[in-house]
Amino acid sequence: MNILFVHNNFPAQFRNLAGELAKRPEHRLAAVGAEGAQALDNVQLQRYRMPFFNVAETHPFARRFDVECRRATEVLYALTELRRSGFEPDLIVGHCGWGETLPLRSAFPKARIVTYCEYYYRPEGQDVHFDPEGPQLGVDGLVTLHCKNASTLLSLADSDLGLSPTEWQRQTYPPEFHEKIHVIHEGVDGDRLRPDKIARFALPDGTILHRGQEVVTFVARNLEPVRGYHVFMRALPEILAARPRAQAVIVGGDGVSYGSPAPEGQTWKSIYLDEVASKIDLARVHFLPRLPYDAYVRLLQVSRVHVYLTFPFVLSWSTVEAMAIGCVVVGSDTAPVREAIRHGENGLLTPFHDKEALARSIIGVLADPARFAHLGRAARETVLARYEKSACLREVMAVLGIDEKTPQRAKESGPLAKGVG
Repeated sequence: MNILFVHNNFPAQFRNLAGELAKRPEHRLAAVGAEGAQALDNVQLQRYRMPFFNVAETHPFARRFDVECRRATEVLYALTELRRSGFEPDLIVGHCGWGETLPLRSAFPKARIVTYCEYYYRPEGQDVHFDPEGPQLGVDGLVTLHCKNASTLLSLADSDLGLSPTEWQRQTYPPEFHEKIHVIHEGVDGDRLRPDKIARFALPDGTILHRGQEVVTFVARNLEPVRGYHVFMRALPEILAARPRAQAVIVGGDGVSYGSPAPEGQTWKSIYLDEVASKIDLARVHFLPRLPYDAYVRLLQVSRVHVYLTFPFVLSWSTVEAMAIGCVVVGSDTAPVREAIRHGENGLLTPFHDKEALARSIIGVLADPARFAHLGRAARETVLARYEKSACLREVMAVLGIDEKTPQRAKESGPLAKGVG
């Protein structure tokens, strides 16, 4: 079978699937991605360049779609090059978030097209208007938000089926598409991500952290409100005052992945650090940039409490990875976190905005780790049962028709569709 992946940041969510299929000589694989896309062995990668476009003259409602259409043009050029090389896909798996899937049906009308359905924007009940400190959209802003779904809807209309990593993320889409979208997580490697009793992690200043110490970890691609960075920072003074031996390790970039940008000339990281700097022992708060994956794993292996906070938005891989390692995770009581963590069974949940409740939960685990150790063990069991890579791969390949198994109905599919929440 000829299989094409389309993702500007390839392999991204398709790493496990593409990596497994690339091992099978009966398949020929290709991928289209932007300049930062990474090559995988046995995958023919066709990169495209995305030039800068000034969309100031485009109507505000249509600016995102304008950029997406221009990206679709570049993808179409890349697809043409693939075809010239003799590659004609039987199956295409693409992410619809940037307009890259817009030309797929026209370019390859006979291919089976699968759309990765990560998120559908809505004005209420999700990330928008969740945080009272965040921007409140007027009617114009709500229309602009609604228009952000344009390419997603066109892609879903063109696709044969969709994939979503969590049930909650599928539920963000209009009900008429639910039957089309199968819930299957990308999966994590339970062998690589496991507890290590002798784990050590070196901080930049030479300090060595060991498993068993009072280490609190917080990880996000970028330190920003959508991922609860501001709530965590506001909880730190109480945590560090109550636990004088605690060390907080905060990993993330200074940019913005989601939500609104910080005021000009500032970063969310600096804004919320400055807010509490006079109330905390800065020698025990360690900010690290994004880490190489092995170092990131070692950090989680020494963590006594891992904190994961998020608006009602997409679930970060770091949550499942921390659970696989056996961390005691204190998470926000928000969707889709509730889909992975059940309070008191395999982790702890606190109201997103309640910094006092967050601090109390973290302090409790730091003070009496034996009392909460069963949560980390149960978290790992949850991952092995529902998110383990090999099981997720078997399921997705059956749904895609790569393995000869009968696909389940969308409403019944996926490791998260039953008994979770």
